[in-house]
Amino acid sequence: MNKMAIAAVVLAVGAGGYLLTQQGASVGTSDPMLDYIPADTLAFSGQLAPFPLKDYLYSIAGNYQAQGLDELLQIDDTSSPQERFFVSLYKQYMTLLPTPDALLSTYGLADSIKSYFYTLGALPVMKTQLSNPAAFWLELDRAEQESGLEHTTGKAGDSEYRAYALTDADDKEQINLIFSEKQGWLTVTLNTSVNDVALLETALGEKKVDNPLSGTTMLQDIAKSHGFMQDSISFINHVELVKGLTTTDGNMLAKQISKMAEIQGEDPLAELKTPTCQTEFAAIAANWPRTVMGLNSYSISSAESTIDAAIVVESNNQVILSALNKMRGFIPAFNNSDHENILSLGLGIDVNQLAPALNEIWKDLQTPSYQCEALAQLQGELDELNPAMVGMMTGMANGVKGISVTLADYKLAETNGEPSFEKLDALISISAEKPMMLIDMAKPFFPPLASVDLKDNGDPVDITPMLMLPPEYGVSAKMAIKGNHLVVYTGDRGTELADGLYKQTLDANGFFDFAVDYQKMFMPLVDMIEMSGEPMPEELSALKDYDMRLNMSVDFTDKGIVIGSKVNSKASAK
Repeated sequence: MNKMAIAAVVLAVGAGGYLLTQQGASVGTSDPMLDYIPADTLAFSGQLAPFPLKDYLYSIAGNYQAQGLDELLQIDDTSSPQERFFVSLYKQYMTLLPTPDALLSTYGLADSIKSYFYTLGALPVMKTQLSNPAAFWLELDRAEQESGLEHTTGKAGDSEYRAYALTDADDKEQINLIFSEKQGWLTVTLNTSVNDVALLETALGEKKVDNPLSGTTMLQDIAKSHGFMQDSISFINHVELVKGLTTTDGNMLAKQISKMAEIQGEDPLAELKTPTCQTEFAAIAANWPRTVMGLNSYSISSAESTIDAAIVVESNNQVILSALNKMRGFIPAFNNSDHENILSLGLGIDVNQLAPALNEIWKDLQTPSYQCEALAQLQGELDELNPAMVGMMTGMANGVKGISVTLADYKLAETNGEPSFEKLDALISISAEKPMMLIDMAKPFFPPLASVDLKDNGDPVDITPMLMLPPEYGVSAKMAIKGNHLVVYTGDRGTELADGLYKQTLDANGFFDFAVDYQKMFMPLVDMIEMSGEPMPEELSALKDYDMRLNMSVDFTDKGIVIGSKVNSKASAK
C-alpha cells in the first residue's frame, strides 16, 4: 500500500467533509484567512461561513457504515508504521461517522465550523477550526500507539508542530506530514527537504502572502457569474497550473519546479518551457481558465439535508460551446421530478446535430496548427478520429432527440422457489421526430418486430412474447407511440408515464440526467430476503437504512460545461 496514496486519501476525506456551507456570510476581503492565501493558488475551497457540521452528520448518519473496512484496508506484517497510522485514523473516522457526537468529540470539532483548502505552489494546505485542540492531539496519540509511528516536533516562527515522516529515513528527499494548531485553527500540510523555512511559516499562518486572494475579486466574480451562494466557493485555476508547468518563474509553482530541477540536475518539463509552448499552452488555458464549484441552494437540519451544488468547467471557446449546445436534446420532465420514481436516466441528444457538432469541435481542435511538440503530437492523434464515421453510424437514428429509462416501482416475490415480480412499473422511451419510421427501419434487423402491428395513434401493442422472459417472472410489456415518443412500458405507473409523454414536446432541454432513490431501490430486496428467512448479506444489511436520493446532470451553457449534483439525505429512523 503506497504511503503517499493513503496520506492523500486521509487529507481528501478531511477536506471534503467540510466543503459545504450555510447561508450567512458574503465572499469578500473582510475574511482574514484570505490574507494568507495567494492569488495564484492552483486550487481553493473556502468554507467562508460556519457550516452546521453536527446537524449535517446526523442527517447522513444512517447512510455511511463501517462494515468491510478490514477487508478494504488490509494490514499485515509487511505494512509500514505510516500505513498503519493512516489506516488507523481512517478506520476511526469511518467507525465514528454514524455517531456524530462521538466523532466531533474525538476530533475536537465544534458543532459548526469553517475550513479552507488551498495550495502554496505545489504545497497543499488545509485549515479547519477546532473547539478542543487537546482532543485532536489525543486522537493522533491513539493512532501513534496503535501503529508504532512516532512524530517529531518542530517550530516555525511562533508555531509549534508535529511532523510524521512519509518517507524512509534513507530516502534522498524527505517528506513530512505536518499538524499544527494556532488560535483554534488546525493546519495540515506537507514539508519537504527542499522547502525553505519561509514556505512552512506561510503555511502555518506566521506571515501573510505578498499577493493575497483578499486583494482580488476572484471569489465574488465566480459567485456572481454562476449564481452561486456567496459563502462556499471552490476552484481549480488552469491558467496558473499551465503557467507553473511552462515557465521558470511565472508563479510560486514554477519557482518550486525550477528549484527541484536545479537540485536534480535536469528538468523533466523542459520541452514545455520553450517560447512556442508557453504561448500555445497559455492560449488553451485562457480558453478554459478554471473549473469552479459552488452551491445553488441548501437546507440542513439534524433530520434532513438537501444540498444542490454545481461544478462548471469554464470556457471562453464559443465555437466548442456552440457545438455542444447543438447536441442537446430532449429529456422527459419526470426524469428529475423529486424522486417520485426509483431510478431514471435520460440522454438528451439531437442525433441529426451529432455529427456536424463533433465535426465543428474536431476542426476547432485542429486550429491553429500547433508548433509545440507536445501539442502537435496530440493534434496528430486527433487527425485519426475523423467524426465523419459518426454520421454514417447515426444515419439510421435520424430525428432521434433523446432516450430515457425509468424504473418507477417494483416489488419482488417468490414463485416456486424462484424470484419474480409481484409488481413492476417501468418505462423505456425513444423521443424522435418520426418514431414510426424508427420501427420500420428496425424491422429488417429484428424480425420479431415485423409481426408488431403498431399504429401511430397511441394504442398499445402487447410485446410480452418478444421479451422471451420465463412466465413465472410475471412481466408483461406494451409498446406504443405517444406523440413524438416510442415507448415500451409495464405496470400502472409505467402506463401513466407513457400517457404523460403525449403532452411533452421535443424541446432541447438537456444533455444528461440521472436520478436515484437508494432506499426505494434496496428495500424490496431487503423485504424479500427477510420474508424468505435467508440470512441477510452484510453488504445489503448496511444499505437497508441508506435513506439518500441523488440527482446528477451534465449540460452545456454559454459559460461552460455544467455538472450538477443534488443530494438529499434523511437521518436514520433507528
